Amino acid sequence: MNYLNLTIIAETMSPVSTDKMPWRTSRAGSTFGAEFVPTHTFANAPPLDVLLVPGGLGTRAPAPRLNSTIQFVKDRYPELQYLLTVCTGAGIAARAGVLDGRNATTSKRAWVETTALGPKVKWQPKARWVIDGNVWSSSGVSAGIDLMIAFIGHVWGADVSKSIVNGMEYVAITDSHNDPFAELYNNTAPAVIP
Repeated sequence: MNYLNLTIIAETMSPVSTDKMPWRTSRAGSTFGAEFVPTHTFANAPPLDVLLVPGGLGTRAPAPRLNSTIQFVKDRYPELQYLLTVCTGAGIAARAGVLDGRNATTSKRAWVETTALGPKVKWQPKARWVIDGNVWSSSGVSAGIDLMIAFIGHVWGADVSKSIVNGMEYVAITDSHNDPFAELYNNTAPAVIP
């Protein structure tokens, strides 16, 4: 049997909101989001095998709001077996310098904004997810699910990943190059960063 421990890590033990961001207001005036309660802080997080950096509006916070998050990724990366990023979470890893010289992808909708955060990253514009050594990065949210299914298959085998997909009643996209959103958002050439 495969045992996993989920550790939710943040700067403090205060709930982390996906909705209430003081630097951003909703155009529609909606208050749609969730709060996650951390299990650990950056200061007391246990040793990690895998670090998953999610995306979302919080990853777009202006400096210095994310400095501690970026530093945590930078400090922890050398001890990880795997680093996984979803959507604009790649921007955090890029700012930490751990994607420098590596192939990676990110949200096609936030492509210009996110790729500008990593001028030394080999950004791949037409990819649902990218694997470069022990770093796995995905484009949008649904691509993050597909990345995770592929990752589970890589680590625990195809039977385990298939069982999870069937339990979710999910049709996984297994081709990492199947990325219709690159064309939709006109991201068909590698990012050119001055």
